[in-house]
This record gives sequence, C-alpha cells and structure tokens, in this order.
Amino acid sequence: MGGAPSFLYSSYQGGFIFRQFQFANYTNRDYGNTGKGSLRLQLINQREGFSFVLFSGGLSNPKLIAHSKSVTFINPKAPVYPRLAQGKSWNEWDQFTAQVEPIASTVPYMVASGNHERDWPGSGSFYGNLDSGGECGVPAQNMFYVPAENREQFWYSMDYGMFRFCIANTELDWRPGTKQYRFIEHCLSSVDRQKQPWLIFLAHRVLGYSSATFYADEGTTEEPMGRESLQSLWQKHKVDIAMYGHVHGYERTCPVYEIACVAKGSDLYTGAFTATTHVVVGGGGASLADYTAVRARWSHVRDHDFGFAKLTAFNHTTLLLEYNKRRDGSVHDHLTVSRDYRDVLACGVDNCPSTTLAS
Repeated sequence: MGGAPSFLYSSYQGGFIFRQFQFANYTNRDYGNTGKGSLRLQLINQREGFSFVLFSGGLSNPKLIAHSKSVTFINPKAPVYPRLAQGKSWNEWDQFTAQVEPIASTVPYMVASGNHERDWPGSGSFYGNLDSGGECGVPAQNMFYVPAENREQFWYSMDYGMFRFCIANTELDWRPGTKQYRFIEHCLSSVDRQKQPWLIFLAHRVLGYSSATFYADEGTTEEPMGRESLQSLWQKHKVDIAMYGHVHGYERTCPVYEIACVAKGSDLYTGAFTATTHVVVGGGGASLADYTAVRARWSHVRDHDFGFAKLTAFNHTTLLLEYNKRRDGSVHDHLTVSRDYRDVLACGVDNCPSTTLAS
C-alpha cells in the first residue's frame, strides 16, 4: 500500500526439536523517553536472541489518526472515541508501531492489556479512570493478534516451546466467580508439564508484590484485591514466575507466599518448587517510579532504571531470568532455577515419564 515495505511471514511447522526458548518482556508508557532510545536500540540489537517479545501493556494515551469522519468500532456499545469526536487527530499509534517494527517484523510480538489501553468510566473496565483516553481497548484489541477466545476480554494462554504463558487482563475483574478467574484457573491447571515444564503468569498491573511508593502510600504492596484471589492458584499449580509491568522500574522477589519468603532471596534456586518468584519489569520508557526507603523482606533486587527482562528455558530443569540495562544491554540481575523436574510432574523416581523436549 502506497510503497510501504512488504514482509514475509512464516508459521511453525511440525517436526522440529527446539533446544532453547527465549522471550523478552518489557512495558512502556512513553516509548520515546528511554534515554535517547537506548532501550529500543538494545532490544533491536539483541532481537536475534529472542524467540518472541511480550509487551505487557502501558502505552500512555495512544491515539488514532482520524483518516475520515467514519469510525467503526468492533464493540458498537463502546463510547464514541472522544478525541476523534472532537475532530482532533494524533499519530502516537503510528509512531509506536514504526518504532517497534524492527522487532515486531523479526519475531512474534505479543501484548497484554493495561490501564492505558483499556480504562474508561462506564466502559466495563475494573477501574473507572480515564487512562485509555476513551479508547476502551479497541485499537489494541484490533491492532495486535492474540489467541483470545474473546478479543474484548483480551486474556489468553499461549504455549511456546517449553513455556506456558497465562496472560491476564488486569483491567477486567479477576476475582473468584468471574470468567477471568475461571480462565486463569483452567490455564494453570491444564498445562502439560511434560511439554511445557515452565509455567509463567503475566499481567500488567502488579497482582503480586511491589515496594513502589505509590502502593505504600495506599498501605499496600499490590493492586487492591490483587494476590488474595490468586496466590493459592499460583502455589497449587507451581507457577515458576509471575511478571508484571505498571511500576516503572525493576524488582524481583524471593520465592514468596502470603507475604513470607519460602526460600531466601538468591540468584540460584535448586531442588523442589517452593513458591512463585514475582518480577516487575516496568522500566520501558516513562518516568521511573520511586521505591520505599525501607526494603520489604520479600524484595530481593530493585533497580531504578530502564531495562527489559529475558527468560531462557534451556531444558526441563534449568531456567534463566536476565534483566538487561537499557544503557548498554548489560545483565544487571539474573536468576537461575535448577529444579527437580519430577516435582512439577508429581511423580517419583520409578514412575516418572521420560522427558522429551517440546515441539
């Protein structure tokens, strides 16, 4: 169209045996403010080391271009888009997609929904604020493909190599009795850990643990009603890592359950599963958040800087988490999980099935 570049896409074909699976995760509220684009540069330079990228939401007030006065919404009940209704036009969505093109045209680019994509009063969002600018999730839901049963709900599961990802939508209710809670429970319980031994929970807002001051000012370490509904599921189904955005910085906890470290904070965990490690990776570009002066016992590593995280599954027993600085791409924090594979299969020495790499 109009001299735009063309791209060749390929899909997975059966018959391959994958030896290693990696993905990068970051969030972003202002993609341009990353220290002269250095975060984006590091992502582009290292993209050949990723199998895919997962953007966990938070594009601040993204905007559509008003090409005409006729705008069709996938949800006819959605409120009229305020900016377009006012006859205004912005192009932040075009800027964003152009900036991520070197990454998104190379590896799959998956997204999660956050407050700046979805929230608007009276739109059905869990939070009734103005953060989406009236978009109510419509552009994000139509611009990016995700394997969701209902694109307006925008929660989904994804198996990729040795990973199972359960991706929640924090802008819709996740409490017990809701559709999303049933989805999360099914996603965690239905994984075949012979094929996908590493179980990852991902959401935009922090449903686990954060020592950001804006949570502390509210007397909490999470979103309201965040982990109370979910921590028993994480523990029961042995979720290895829970990842979030929203807080602009980096933080990694010890393996924690009910606000207590089940294992001491470390760079290496071995043996059987003890509890989920929670990781906030929100330093994608917007002004950085402050942390509390006194560090909570469960907070093992904090970094007040821009960066992104990379997960590598080497095999059924070894997982590596790396947090890369935006300045030079150097690894600032790392975690290796070397665990007893039989633990997640709930089997013994004599009755465990033989391990076969996922295909």
